[in-house]
Amino acid sequence: MKINHALAMALSALSAGLLISCVKPADDNKAPETGSQEVAQDSAAASSPAEENGDITAKINAVDISTDTETAYLTHVADDIVIPAYADVAKQSDLLHDLAETHCQSGPVSGEELQALRDQWLVLAQAWASAEMINFGPATASMSNLYINYYPDERGLVHSGVADLITANPQLTAEQLANESAIVQGVPGLEEALYANDSLDAGQCAYVISASSALSTRLKEIEKNWQQNSTQLLAIDKVADSDQGLNQWFNSLLSLVETMKSNAIDQPLGLTGKAKGHLPAATAAQSRAIINAKLATLNKVLTDPVLTEILNSNNDSEVGNNLSTELAETTTLLAQMPEDLATADKDSQQALYDHLTTITRLIKRQLIPTLGIRVGFNSTDGD
Repeated sequence: MKINHALAMALSALSAGLLISCVKPADDNKAPETGSQEVAQDSAAASSPAEENGDITAKINAVDISTDTETAYLTHVADDIVIPAYADVAKQSDLLHDLAETHCQSGPVSGEELQALRDQWLVLAQAWASAEMINFGPATASMSNLYINYYPDERGLVHSGVADLITANPQLTAEQLANESAIVQGVPGLEEALYANDSLDAGQCAYVISASSALSTRLKEIEKNWQQNSTQLLAIDKVADSDQGLNQWFNSLLSLVETMKSNAIDQPLGLTGKAKGHLPAATAAQSRAIINAKLATLNKVLTDPVLTEILNSNNDSEVGNNLSTELAETTTLLAQMPEDLATADKDSQQALYDHLTTITRLIKRQLIPTLGIRVGFNSTDGD
């Protein structure tokens, strides 16, 4: 089932509704340009999480971030957040590969052995959900992110694609798989093989072994690229002249929330329109775990002590407190929902959507203006 690369990527972009990030690098002026961005008027006065009720209106005072502080923070982001995130996904993919090789030695895999593979897949899927906060750099520039996580698969191509590939090549190798379409690779492909079958035959085992190996290779290349080029990728070498690195990083986090809210909650649940696509990890019925991994990442990054110190440098802790409170409330709500969010009651689904809307607004209208940067042109939330 080898698919022409040009056709494969066209299908990938079409089905995934690919959004090409076009965050505008900051120039010498570190303050937002009046009238030039979506939140130019909002940055002068931003609201707390209780904004909708008009309880509090706070004036945003941008913090003064020195060149040394900005350099130190971005270096911390690269060394302590970005690179470890990719390293963890690669590690979890390796563990899945080793587990599959072990269990597949003695014939069909079912029962406890299959469950062990599924459990490890879920750890892998959560690790990638966390790494998706990095919405720029080598993973997106090469479209490797689609090969790692072909989502949203609105036309159900993964289900049929993986089954057809296994039937056509029951002795599939990692090298052969690397030349196939994004549709049959990565985290969703592995989910399909592991959860759509009550047991794994030889062909399905070969696929799981090959897919996890190919995925590990791709992830390790991304990790290596970041290790070698983090200074350029986060524009750490340009800090004295611009805020490009801060813009890329925080707009990437904003994109994570907006994409999660739209593609992984609103559209598949049909909250604001006709239902479209499916929840993440729908075949595994583990959508809550994926959303929770993303929220945990946001909480870790946005309450990071290094960032908190920067935000509090003007003796005003309101922005950080608002974010941490809203993230905690959202996490608490999510913990009370079923593993498959499709089975949650509509009120809970709507409440989750509303909390994500509030988080989006806090990032746009409080965090980003406080840092003296700007919302990029790729904003899709429309709140």
